[in-house]
Amino acid sequence: MDGEIGGGCPFAHGGNTQVEKPVTKWWPNALNLDILHQHGARTNPMDLDYNHRTAVKALDHAAVKADVSALLVDSQDWWPADWGHYGGLMIRLAWHSAGSYRMGDGRGGAGSGNIRFAPLNSWPDNASLDKARRLLWPAKKKYGNALSWADLIILAGNISYESMGLKTFGFGFGREDIWGPETDINWGVEDEWLADSANRYDDLDDASTMHNPLASVHMGLIYVNPEGVNGQPDPARTAAHVRETFARMAMNDEETAALTAGGHTVGKAHGGGDHANIGSEPEATGVEAQGFGWANPGHSGKAANAFTSGIEGAWTQHPTQWDMGYFDYLFNYEWELTKSAAGAHQWKPVDMPEDVKPVDATDPSIRHNPMMTDADMAMKVDPVYNEICKKFMADPEYFADTFARAWFKLTHRDMGPRVNYLGPDVPAEDLIWQDPIPAGSTSYDVDAVKAKIVASGLSAVDLINTAWDSARTYRGSDKRGGANGARIRLAPQRDWAGNEPVRLGKVLRVLEEIASQTGASVADVIVLAGNVGVEQSIKAAGHNMTVPFTAGRGDATDEMTDADSFSVLEPKADGFRNFQKETYAVGPEELMLDRAQLMGLTGAEMTVLLGGMRVMGTNYDGSKHGVFTDREGQLTNDFFVNLTDMNNSWHPVKDGTFEIRARKSGDVKWTATSADLVFGSNSILRAYAEVYAQDDNAEKFVADFVGAWTKVMNADRFDLQA
Repeated sequence: MDGEIGGGCPFAHGGNTQVEKPVTKWWPNALNLDILHQHGARTNPMDLDYNHRTAVKALDHAAVKADVSALLVDSQDWWPADWGHYGGLMIRLAWHSAGSYRMGDGRGGAGSGNIRFAPLNSWPDNASLDKARRLLWPAKKKYGNALSWADLIILAGNISYESMGLKTFGFGFGREDIWGPETDINWGVEDEWLADSANRYDDLDDASTMHNPLASVHMGLIYVNPEGVNGQPDPARTAAHVRETFARMAMNDEETAALTAGGHTVGKAHGGGDHANIGSEPEATGVEAQGFGWANPGHSGKAANAFTSGIEGAWTQHPTQWDMGYFDYLFNYEWELTKSAAGAHQWKPVDMPEDVKPVDATDPSIRHNPMMTDADMAMKVDPVYNEICKKFMADPEYFADTFARAWFKLTHRDMGPRVNYLGPDVPAEDLIWQDPIPAGSTSYDVDAVKAKIVASGLSAVDLINTAWDSARTYRGSDKRGGANGARIRLAPQRDWAGNEPVRLGKVLRVLEEIASQTGASVADVIVLAGNVGVEQSIKAAGHNMTVPFTAGRGDATDEMTDADSFSVLEPKADGFRNFQKETYAVGPEELMLDRAQLMGLTGAEMTVLLGGMRVMGTNYDGSKHGVFTDREGQLTNDFFVNLTDMNNSWHPVKDGTFEIRARKSGDVKWTATSADLVFGSNSILRAYAEVYAQDDNAEKFVADFVGAWTKVMNADRFDLQA
């Protein structure tokens, strides 16, 4: 048998390659913690002391821009440029990298270079963008670590517009790459690309009923179906879906119209052949493809033969120039429905003279009809978009400026405040969607502020909860929210149910007065007050430890706050305080996991924070669920000690709650939610819980809690980064 047993593979699958099925395939109800580990140090090839911001500051920005500019007009035989210019392709790459952003949870977007990985790298909407990234590889290779893929992709789009004649609004370096797929992001429930849109809506005729946090109409698309809703042309109906999907990216009607028109002012769509001949997406190809997908067997080195979407044609007469050609075509001609050679629905002009048609992307002696998608026709048919477009047509400079600002917002939205932008082309103007915060004072007496807080009469629970509620809004996905700015005292946050408005108002009145007396910002006083509350709980438990604090937070104003866009940051559930606004399709533990990931916490940090919050008595509205201690108010490891104590038993009762009973007597000792008991039932979380339950780790528990608490309080202190 030559060492083999039977005819199976001789290698040890799992240990060396991959397990046959992930845990959640065998046990679909298991809590999957992968989302907390997706960007851990184990996947990052950079040195532990590597600081990307420091590297970016030393980058020769002018040289990078010059090299990318030269690359745009250096047509390659293996993927030739349309009209000798890669600008349209690079703009599409930048657009589709940024276009996955959705305001609902801040996920997606261009800030991490995630378009390099599955599933985004293989979405049907991203066909042939693998070619664009390979064209940029020489620049990435030359400038190395300091030039992230995330920055390079957006920079290439920006420079493309500049090379075609648009004065862009600016550009910020500073995005840092991830090194693997973003796991467990909800891109939709469908099991196939471009599945029926009805899967995503309660009512497909009401675009606003799209399921949150989704923002695109199909699995595998960035925005809307260019052929129409569910592939059925109807510009008026499409307009409603365009409006909704762009609104979910925080774009208003004017920004949406500008982006649509400006995006289609340059470049072309590709669909001149038979889609059946196109190869598989990158993730489905063999090793010989080397990461390339969507093979074009009939390409023959001609730009005009490239196949991408199935829609074919340019939108303007001069697709490598920034001009008003999009409006000239759309509004000066009638359009009728037709199909491309690949069978895709598109619109063609009626009676357009031959000499005003765009020339072939390869052969300038040939002219073709331009085309419009259903989304383009929506700009003409919808009365609101029509009026906006007419305004643009009457004032080309206004159109160019509106588009430039909207493009900047599209490509920078998930970078957070302007302090995160680096390089020579960062605009000086503070934009409201950047959530501006003025600098705070660092010259006040911190100890004097702490003394006033201690003497204020506010309880430790009030202090801790106010600081936590202020900081917990932070989303690492788009770097919004957090304690800096003290927006918890402004609309809409001050009225959120989860912030207990009556209790919050009482505490804020006291802390605002302390801030006024000492010269500290309210934001600093809120965080410092939370630290004081934690220190009091530590002392009550018999330990002595100071919670680190760094002054310098500022106070935002109503004028600096886009209240509408801040509404999406409202916590509908917070497992750390055992709060849930209403019943949802997923359990409290799933909601807790999602919030922990948005806050940037690891599994261990999530564990220690929850256990500490429970025993300090910080539950929403004074609930006793999960308060597994007889020493409430003291920062002890009792939550974990009692959770893992086999003298207890655990019993479901009603409404998703549980009782913890003494095993011998049957007496009820405590109550709990599934967000409490999951730390004993899930094998990974139990491993963390057991660490903190050990007799030798009582002090480690306190130290780890303080470290995790400080991380949450400082999550949005971008000014502290190198």
